[in-house]
Amino acid sequence: MNLFKALLITCLSIYSHVSNAAPILDTTKRYPNRPASLGIIGDTADVKTATKLGVVMMGGGKDVDAAFKWMISRSGGGDVVIIRASGTAAYNPYIFELGKVNSVETLKIDSRELADNDTVANIIRNAEMLFIAGGDQSNYMKYWRGTKTMAAINYLLNKKHVPVGGTSAGCAILGGFYYSGEIASLTADTALANPYHNLVKLYDNDFVHAPYLQNVITDQHYLTRNRQGRHVVFLARIAKDWQANIKGIAADERTAVCMYEDGQAVVFGSSKAYFILPDAKKPPETLAPGTALTWNQNQQALKVYEIQGSETGAGHFDLAKFDLSKASGGNWLRWWVQDGVLHK
Repeated sequence: MNLFKALLITCLSIYSHVSNAAPILDTTKRYPNRPASLGIIGDTADVKTATKLGVVMMGGGKDVDAAFKWMISRSGGGDVVIIRASGTAAYNPYIFELGKVNSVETLKIDSRELADNDTVANIIRNAEMLFIAGGDQSNYMKYWRGTKTMAAINYLLNKKHVPVGGTSAGCAILGGFYYSGEIASLTADTALANPYHNLVKLYDNDFVHAPYLQNVITDQHYLTRNRQGRHVVFLARIAKDWQANIKGIAADERTAVCMYEDGQAVVFGSSKAYFILPDAKKPPETLAPGTALTWNQNQQALKVYEIQGSETGAGHFDLAKFDLSKASGGNWLRWWVQDGVLHK
């Protein structure tokens, strides 16, 4: 440890003692007794707080402070855990400064061995708030699916009832159906031109089991990367191939859909979120390998509710029942596809 680093940690420790704050640890240090840990900030002693379930679907790009504060409020100020398969512990100081929590720890779980490690799984299970960072969702599938890490995530959602969120790739795996992204990023033009292109890799109900989201597929970076068309293809494929009553939820960058424990959702952030409802009685007219998608149905194929986010949480949408009569604060749109071109 060089002299500057030693002095910095000493100063932080003195400040923490003087201000009665929780001790601030060196977040660049590995902890041998905590496999996968990239570091902890705050108090390492485990606490138990009263929590409330919540699910945050964040669209990527710049993080939405208000959505993290919403999660912190539902955590009761307990222990926060970030999980990822690549990257750093940058979320530790960011979240620690947003609100009062006991600790923030980042776990880099980049192998199935780590994902099946009992200590790693217990760190996750002891969390009062969990956030899944962005990255590559194919790595999350490769490393976490079918492991103790996966079981711990579902325990937090369905037994312990804590706030769980994800951004970008972390959001992609929160729906019951999900796009793997395991070969390369799929563009809207490619998907619309051939809905059965080998890049359109979809999976169902075998990973994260978030309440009310088992017949949902999410998408992210929505407007920024022009992903509406590929999302529509996902919906068409799932409706046909799985005979599922599928719905779509999407958030643009700098935007988050926050769902309460009863399935009611609001939108935080500076851009827009979308709730997409295909009509099971109006399937695509043309959906076949090597052929451009047509899903027109007299320009009534998909009903879409658009909500502009805000700092305080805008609009309202019922995700428990997708009850259209309860939607408020946004705009109803109609989308349709003709010969591989999305119209809105």
